[in-house]
Amino acid sequence: MKIIILGAGQVGGTLAEHLASEANDITVVDTSNENLHELQDRLDLRTVSGMASHPSVLKQAGAEDADMLIAVTNSDEVNMIACQVAYSMYRTPTKIARVRSADYFDIHSLFKNEAIPIDVLIRPEQLVTDNIARLIDHPGALQVLDFANGLVQLVAVRAILGGPLVGQELQNLREHMPSVDSRVAAIYRRGRAIVPKGHTIVEPDDEVFFIADRNDIRSVMSELRKVESTYKRIIIAGGGNIGAGLAKVKESRYQVKIIEFSEARCQYLSEQLDKTIVLHGSASDKELLLDESIEDTDVFCALTNDDEANIMSSMLAKRLGAKKVMALISKPAYVDLVQGGEIDIAISPQQTTISSLLTHVRRGDIVNVHSLRRGAAEAIEVIAHGDQRSSRVVGRMIEEIDLPEGVTIGALVRDDDNGHSKVLIAHHDLIIESGDHVIVFLTDKRRMNEVEQLFQVGFSFF
Repeated sequence: MKIIILGAGQVGGTLAEHLASEANDITVVDTSNENLHELQDRLDLRTVSGMASHPSVLKQAGAEDADMLIAVTNSDEVNMIACQVAYSMYRTPTKIARVRSADYFDIHSLFKNEAIPIDVLIRPEQLVTDNIARLIDHPGALQVLDFANGLVQLVAVRAILGGPLVGQELQNLREHMPSVDSRVAAIYRRGRAIVPKGHTIVEPDDEVFFIADRNDIRSVMSELRKVESTYKRIIIAGGGNIGAGLAKVKESRYQVKIIEFSEARCQYLSEQLDKTIVLHGSASDKELLLDESIEDTDVFCALTNDDEANIMSSMLAKRLGAKKVMALISKPAYVDLVQGGEIDIAISPQQTTISSLLTHVRRGDIVNVHSLRRGAAEAIEVIAHGDQRSSRVVGRMIEEIDLPEGVTIGALVRDDDNGHSKVLIAHHDLIIESGDHVIVFLTDKRRMNEVEQLFQVGFSFF
């Protein structure tokens, strides 16, 4: 596939890294020669220096015969104009753009071919807000990912000594919970992936990824760690779009406070939010945190646009007694440094955005992609098509499918004749049918090409 990526920042660069290793023809456009040279030194791709929305630059990048244009520069306006130029001049088949400002989404039917021709809109702040909201709804989880419109969830938890299943073989999970069906998709032990088998023993501090019906998530988590009480009190540091959005979706069910440094922004937030308490001040102010009973706070979320401020305020909140702290961290190098120490969860907006972009870039009928473990692993939702003659998966039991190394099938979602969806956890004798939504976990995302080929429909396979 011939893909043009506009923007060589953290999102554009990471996306290029994902796609360049998968036999795609990639061209990256940016005004920063430094960023372009850094990418070209590491990856097999072309680069073009210039303004991404200029017709001459797009022509130089090969827009005349590109299959896809992905606009992820730091400017909403440049991204939108680039898509307009690509459509008007070259009829580029697929145009994806990152648009941050909420103002553009208040205008009905703005993003259509008759107006601004963007096929897929990526809204990073909304994606991050949804991600944090899921984590708050599942106390103790490191990650919570939705598949099949939320019917199935992939959850990552850290196993803790004292959990009923810790120190035991995975095959005992069914004995512990005979009425709950789930599957462990992967285990990460001291940073290395382990493909789980029935005889695999769960050790303390393992990072365990499991798949289950969303209604069973809490039961499975209780096998791996002590169940944490439902959160009640939340303090949000930073009243920007993410902080305000999170407060808006949570204030009806939780006691929410926002700490915001800008007095004008505080005034705006107090007018927009119904039940949230808005506080003017710094989230790194020890006296303010103590005055607001930080020791009784269930979750402290540092969501400003300053990584260092988020890290410092989170560490302070944790030391003062906050039960759980989350920090929004843009710099990838910082994420590995801080997560798992005093900061419980480091949230990367880049990884969240990349996951959404990959959903639309992958070949085949893939409806969901989640990038995990800082891009090393992936979880996908792919629709199976064909029959036993034309497909390598349809009509076959899971144990008969020749899965690449490090790839596991975790669950299926199948519609019955009445259109009702049913979750089927993947066991060795489960047969895949055409139309099934198959949840696949890859401990090594470099196997993605093999997985895509596995689900492709051919004339016949013997």
